Amino acid sequence: MVGDDATRATAGAGTGAAAADGGFSTRGAYVHTGEEFTRDTNYIEDRITRDGTFPPGTPAPEGAKAWPAEAGRYRLVAARACPWANRTVIARRLLGLEDAISLGLPGPTHDSRSWTFDLDPDGRDPVLKIERLQEAYFRRFPDYPRGITVPAIVDVPSGAVVTNNYPQITLDFGAEWAAFHREGAPDLYPEALRDEIDEVNDRVFKDVNNGVYRCGFAGSQESYERAYARLWAAMDWLEDRLAGQRYLVGDTITEADVRLFTTLARFDAVYHGHFKCNRNRLTEMPALWGYARDLFQTPGFGDTVDFVQIKQHYYIVHEDINPTRIVPAGPDLSGWLTPHGREALGGRPFGDGTPPGPPPAVERIAPGHSPLYPASSAPGSENA
Repeated sequence: MVGDDATRATAGAGTGAAAADGGFSTRGAYVHTGEEFTRDTNYIEDRITRDGTFPPGTPAPEGAKAWPAEAGRYRLVAARACPWANRTVIARRLLGLEDAISLGLPGPTHDSRSWTFDLDPDGRDPVLKIERLQEAYFRRFPDYPRGITVPAIVDVPSGAVVTNNYPQITLDFGAEWAAFHREGAPDLYPEALRDEIDEVNDRVFKDVNNGVYRCGFAGSQESYERAYARLWAAMDWLEDRLAGQRYLVGDTITEADVRLFTTLARFDAVYHGHFKCNRNRLTEMPALWGYARDLFQTPGFGDTVDFVQIKQHYYIVHEDINPTRIVPAGPDLSGWLTPHGREALGGRPFGDGTPPGPPPAVERIAPGHSPLYPASSAPGSENA
């Protein structure tokens, strides 16, 4: 994958200028004429567990190792633009792992090599001291043959990547890092609901999370129409499901809600037009739009979403489907803060727990990048 979304290439991050300088364009990395988009789901299967061993009854995949959960040892590298990375940032916030696992934030655009830390001073991650995430992958696997993807967890002492297996990362944040959870942290994967959560997650991944990409990166009309039909069948299923219940599974926020939210947050801003998922907008689906607003207004969700970086990533990086690399000015985001009325369905967002506090100052979304943080909230703006 290139960056977070493609399947054939060797890495991905940088600036728009890097992609245009002649040697590292992403052109041809995403869309292959006549072919259906197929995501490479082979990730580094190492895990970070409470005692550095694979849990009982969980056989270690061939060549994989377990690492011990230790506060301060690891850095989560998670671009705000990427929906798969956004999941890990939300889970980390909800569980209160900010002090245990530091956060590195690459910029929103990349070239065919690797995500870069172009938003940091001197273009280097302040903890890992690297310019490209590629360096952490190559430190562990000098001939790493796949995409340099986010999210990735890096072992700070060695500077080497540990894992980029994003579905497992969030599950392990909940189970294996429990000793470092904040007081009042929710149970995002309650044992009694795991079978149902897994079933919902499976369809949401295949037809929605990845379904939008199967539409956007389709290499033929036929493959696009198949993906489009599956996407909207799943969206209608979700609309029906959420018309009578506040959350996807049970009466509290779970892993299933985290996984669906990051796609919904990007739907009207990117997927509706850029990926041709245009039967209707999210705002035209009453239950899903109310559900998405409910989560966005819940601490730990909307405060992780940077709409400016999201649009920059998709419209600049995907040269195959947007060769002009023009970033649209819309849509209007003010609706995200309107009343949703979902409280009438009952439910307890955090169960017996409590909401997380505000994000650390260094992790706050930039003013003007979210309706939660309007441009008028920038320091000094009162004098502008």
